[in-house]
Amino acid sequence: MSDTSPSEISRLEKTLFRLQAQHACLAYAFDAIADRPGPVVELGLGLGRTFDHLRRHLPGREIYVFDRVNKAYEDCRPDPAHLFLGEIEETLPALGERLAGRVVLANSDLGSFDRELNRRVAAMSARLLPPVMAPGGIVMSDLPLELDGFEALPLPPGAREGRYYLYRRPS
Repeated sequence: MSDTSPSEISRLEKTLFRLQAQHACLAYAFDAIADRPGPVVELGLGLGRTFDHLRRHLPGREIYVFDRVNKAYEDCRPDPAHLFLGEIEETLPALGERLAGRVVLANSDLGSFDRELNRRVAAMSARLLPPVMAPGGIVMSDLPLELDGFEALPLPPGAREGRYYLYRRPS
């Protein structure tokens, strides 16, 4: 199926294409950080599906998860020492010293179907993530971000344009 404009696809297709793109981007990121030490950050736990995927493919790696509330499936919940609940604008900066310049992969999955909210959330992610990212670190996002000093990366095979975004902090 060829790429179609957003108005020509259903919400089911939008969700399917986003998940396919996220899966392809995660596979790319796992390979890109395989030999790089450092923690992972997830903004937006949701039901915990992505967290579950992260921990299965990155065993032994610290994964810090941030969300307002924990609504994850019981078997998809991070350990309490790595789960930070509340407003991300407060909880992520509170770990500034622990994470500053060390994060090798950040996944920001905070988008919705509300354009104005997405604009604010993208601005928040673009402001909060750079201080924690390591040189060469990868940022994945379901929203386009304006990350100063980062380069946009081409999407891997299997990821449709406009469904997920990849960025790298130069080394």
